[in-house]
Amino acid sequence: MRANPDRPPVLRFAPSPNGFLHIGHAYSAILNHNLARKSGGTLLLRIEDIDRGRFRQSYLDQIFDDLTWLGVQWQGHVRHQSHHLADYRDALRRLAGRLPLYVAALSRSEIRARVAAFERESGDAWPRDPDGSPHYPRSAEPVERIAPSAIDATIGQAVRVSMADAVDTLDGPLDWAEALLDDLFRVARVTAEPLAWGDVVLARKDIGTSYPLAVVVDDALQGITHVVRGRDLFQATAVQRLVQHALGFEPPIYLHHDLLLDESGRKLSKSAGSRSIKMLRESGLSRQDVYSLIGLDPV
Repeated sequence: MRANPDRPPVLRFAPSPNGFLHIGHAYSAILNHNLARKSGGTLLLRIEDIDRGRFRQSYLDQIFDDLTWLGVQWQGHVRHQSHHLADYRDALRRLAGRLPLYVAALSRSEIRARVAAFERESGDAWPRDPDGSPHYPRSAEPVERIAPSAIDATIGQAVRVSMADAVDTLDGPLDWAEALLDDLFRVARVTAEPLAWGDVVLARKDIGTSYPLAVVVDDALQGITHVVRGRDLFQATAVQRLVQHALGFEPPIYLHHDLLLDESGRKLSKSAGSRSIKMLRESGLSRQDVYSLIGLDPV
């Protein structure tokens, strides 16, 4: 299937300043850069910094320095999520009128305790999402749905969506367009399965929003036509499609590229201490050395 673009593609690279960029980030940034150049499109840079507890100015400064050193060129204004919390709150208010949202009182430790007790007493496995986290263990009674006018009263509380009830309101299954690596407009349809994620958080109690909500709002406001990112986010697209559908946003085309793995076969990550671009530069590697490590050269 081939998608027909009405305008040149708009892509984005969206790092989080909660650690230094590693070579997996370099691969994704350069791939976005290359695809934008090849297609005559635009690459935007977004800073996903809503998690202020892990934010460090040194990480943010290094992101700009590393991307410049790598030769990644972006256009236009850099959007910082932390500057646009009101946009996400407005979207949450709109969602409350279209999806069954509710205040979730259980903490992470309480969720773990309830799930562990269930599994211990029943011998059955509690349902888990594609990332391995347990579904939220709410009661079987209907949720007390949040009205749009009551959204501001939920500040400081976690807001979840009753996923089964939300899916029941759909006219049919959701899907998305997944592009091939060598052609942004040659796509296949992928069925979205938001039920697999259970009652996901759409607004964390500490920041008033969540990644699935913020990223959907940002992509729509920035006119993103193509989201090129790692395959570890492939399944998470299902939740974003539900949010896009509820807000009436046209979904972008997605391209989930393969991940670079470490010597043990695990995906690279900041939390695992994967080699950062900063570390590689300080060890004496040239830009071409880094390109060779990831198997790409900028266009």
